[in-house]
Amino acid sequence: MKWEGKPKHGKEVKPVLVIHGGAGIMRNDTPVEEQEKYRTALRGALKAGHAVLSAGGEAIDAVAAAVSFMEDCPLFNCGHGAVFTREGKNELETSIMLSKPPASAAVPIPPTRRGISITLIRRAKNPIQLARALYLSPQATPHTMMSGTTAEELGTTCGGPELMDPSYFWTEKRWKEHRRGLGLPEAPLPAGMVGAGEDAGDMMVMPKGTVGAVALDARGCIAAATSTGGLTNKIPGRVGDTPVMGAGFWAEEFEVSGWLRRKLHKVFKGTTKTGLGISCTGDGDYFIRRSAAATIAHRMKFLGQPLSKASKIVIEQLRQDGGMGGLVAVDLAGNAAFPMNSPGMYRGIITEEGVPKVAIFDFEDLA
Repeated sequence: MKWEGKPKHGKEVKPVLVIHGGAGIMRNDTPVEEQEKYRTALRGALKAGHAVLSAGGEAIDAVAAAVSFMEDCPLFNCGHGAVFTREGKNELETSIMLSKPPASAAVPIPPTRRGISITLIRRAKNPIQLARALYLSPQATPHTMMSGTTAEELGTTCGGPELMDPSYFWTEKRWKEHRRGLGLPEAPLPAGMVGAGEDAGDMMVMPKGTVGAVALDARGCIAAATSTGGLTNKIPGRVGDTPVMGAGFWAEEFEVSGWLRRKLHKVFKGTTKTGLGISCTGDGDYFIRRSAAATIAHRMKFLGQPLSKASKIVIEQLRQDGGMGGLVAVDLAGNAAFPMNSPGMYRGIITEEGVPKVAIFDFEDLA
């Protein structure tokens, strides 16, 4: 979708896109060539999303493009690279949320629709495209959260992704992780699956992360998209934070609180509004208990905290609770945040200049 027009805000909005590919304990002894595979994949995802924004496209399509790229890459715990449940099955989750409805949708999207999420996905090739299709089809489903076969089949009626045989999600790397985690021998592989998928090394110990993207477009709309395979060897039917609105994802636009802050914001920013988009990754149960993503928004909205401070506080609270993870976020002014309490998080940013910058370890700067 392409939007043509001028932003309603007082100053020009410069598009920006941030992504993550999961957070956790990274292997320090990972060969440089293996690290570079991840950096190259992160740059590819950033370029995919940036291509949408630079062509005048909307945030919802930019994040969908970036996340789809990572879903197709077996390096990440989502889509084709998803981990297994303890019964050896794949159960994927996804979500999408906007700070305001897209301008170029085929049918009007109510401002109150906000977003949608799907859990227990087993066949949709690109789960994020399923979330996008259902969000843009309020006539097909008015609901905020759906699950399983019904959601997947409904998606095929409104432009959603192709439904694959479950074997599409099988990769040798994830299968061996699954078996090792249960204390079982890695061999023999399941019948007919020998050599299936790309057997690339994994830098993360027992992957439990997600992938996500947050974009700010020229219209001033922020979209957040997230996709995951969940926890390695999770109990079948387990639901993480990725499909829980306010826990693993959030996007919102709101009036700056306090008359003085509002007045100063109007003078320096050209608007009395601000907003943000967030995509989280890590120990999802802890993010759910803290309503992590929404809490960051509330700190900005009611305490007047900047995005960087609000997000760092919440990530530190998660650490104190025993939860490991991180997030990526963007506010309406184009400020980005990448807080984490883990040794690493695959992450990256691309601005209007079109130069992707990425990092993996916690001590690294984006470059």
